[in-house]
Amino acid sequence: MYYRLKMFDKVRVPPNRLGEDLETVILDVLQEQLEGSIDKEIGIFIAVTKVARIGEGEMIPGDGAVFYDVDFEGLAIRLTLQEIIEGIVVETTSFGAFVSLGPIDAMLHVSQISDEYISYDEKNSQLICQDSNRHIGVGDVVRARVVTLSLSEREPRESKIGLTMRQAGLGSLVWLDEDMKAEQKEKENGGTA
Repeated sequence: MYYRLKMFDKVRVPPNRLGEDLETVILDVLQEQLEGSIDKEIGIFIAVTKVARIGEGEMIPGDGAVFYDVDFEGLAIRLTLQEIIEGIVVETTSFGAFVSLGPIDAMLHVSQISDEYISYDEKNSQLICQDSNRHIGVGDVVRARVVTLSLSEREPRESKIGLTMRQAGLGSLVWLDEDMKAEQKEKENGGTA
């Protein structure tokens, strides 16, 4: 789930940027330091959205920078096991698909896509269900459930998030739309297909 955060920190403005607009410099420094980072309490930090207040600057002997107490706003995502998310497929491989959740990608293993046998069409970068001929590829939006979650604060790129689509109400949004239309058609025909 996404959260809007109000936070505060002490921000070091380097000496070579002291002549620039202070709010812009502080925003740049905060974005560089925080965006893409992971904290067990905050979650995955997505963006610094606004600098709300800049306090008095302090200098430390031997350091030409100025340190400011800053209140700011940001956006983070906190994932939990069994949470249902929607994301965009950004890459397909023979062993599954990588799904972008914004600041981080999650893995959707072929065994978690469908109960059907899945083949990989390397030429078209698609994973294809053998019986139904449904497929997912780069750019498709999918709804999935988080089944494994291992976040690394020290090395965010080493974090691992595993997804499944093998439950009712999960899958490619195109598949879900097709299922809903087929269900409506069945109801209109009096329950017979």
